[in-house]
Amino acid sequence: MSEPELTEGWVDVELAGEFPELGLDCVRVDARSGRSPFAVRDRLRELSDRFTGSKVVHMRQDPVPWAYRVFFRQVGVDPDTDRTPVERIAIERLEWGGLRSANLLDDALVIATVETGVPVIAFDADKVGDHLGLRLSRKGEPLGRGGRPMSARQIVVADEDRPLSVLFGEISEERGVTRKTSRMVLVALRVKGVPAISVEEALWTAADVLLAHQ
Repeated sequence: MSEPELTEGWVDVELAGEFPELGLDCVRVDARSGRSPFAVRDRLRELSDRFTGSKVVHMRQDPVPWAYRVFFRQVGVDPDTDRTPVERIAIERLEWGGLRSANLLDDALVIATVETGVPVIAFDADKVGDHLGLRLSRKGEPLGRGGRPMSARQIVVADEDRPLSVLFGEISEERGVTRKTSRMVLVALRVKGVPAISVEEALWTAADVLLAHQ
C-alpha cells in the first residue's frame, strides 16, 4: 500500500498577513468509515488508561495544546468556554470514564488528536475541490447549500468555490463524511508554536488507522 501524499493548503493573503505561521495540511485517503474493529477500540482503551485525570488537568500547559489555546484567544475565542478539540476530548474522557468508540473515522480522529495534540477533521474527498485552504467568510455567506448564513470574517476551511467548515466548528453537511463516502481528505491546522512534524504525525496517525482497517 502506497503512503498517501501530504499537501499544503493555501491561506488567504489577509489571514497570512495577520497570522504568518498559520497553515493547513491535507492528506487524501481511499477509505470508508463504519464500525471500529476491536484493534481500534482496544487502542482507545489504552489511550484512556494513559489519559489520567492529572494528565488532563496539566495537559493545557503542554506546548502543542497551549499553542492552540493561544490561537483561540487571538481570534477572539475563549478556550475556557469553547474548548480546544484536544481539551474537549479530555473533558469527555473524564465525564465518561473513558474514550468511547463512535465509528472508525471518528475514532481515528480522536486517536490522532489525543496522541499529538493536533486536531484533525475530515471531508468527503469527492464532494470538495482539489485545493483546500483558509480564508475569512463573507457576511451572509451560507455554509453549504441552504445552510445557515455566517457572520463576516469567520475563519473557514474552504475549497476553490465555497466554505466547507467553520474553523474548529460546524462542517457543511453536504461536504462531510457519510456512509457512502469512499474517499476522504483529512485536514489539520498549523498555528504558531506547533511543530510541522506534529501536524504531519497527526495526519499520518489518522490515515494509518483508517487504511489499516479497510
